Amino acid sequence: MADTDAIEKAKADYVKWKEIEVESLNSLIGRQLIVGSNMMVARVLLKKGAKVPLHSHHNEQITYILEGALHFHIDNREITVSAGEVLCIPPNMPHEALALEDTVDLDIFNPPRQDWIDKDDAYLRYDADAKA
Repeated sequence: MADTDAIEKAKADYVKWKEIEVESLNSLIGRQLIVGSNMMVARVLLKKGAKVPLHSHHNEQITYILEGALHFHIDNREITVSAGEVLCIPPNMPHEALALEDTVDLDIFNPPRQDWIDKDDAYLRYDADAKA
């Protein structure tokens, strides 16, 4: 009966992307989050030239490119993922990406990225306009 109680207490959540504020991470990257109990969906908006530095996380990730293209360095390979294509990233696999053009990326994580929820993701909050 406990499982039935949990199902009855759960409710569907209907969300429109246009109603979710875009969080600016730096001048080239913004994102929106929808967080469920076991999964998270992030809509990541990257301007051409945006860099996602090398990082890894314990979350499994599925990246679906809606518009544009991201060039990944992952698993000792270089992979360009374009609109309509998907990249599955296993837990704890180091990866980095470069936006080859303005890109809309849908990332799905299991479990949700607590560092993103807590805004403890300094690797994305760099000054994209700073000169090296």
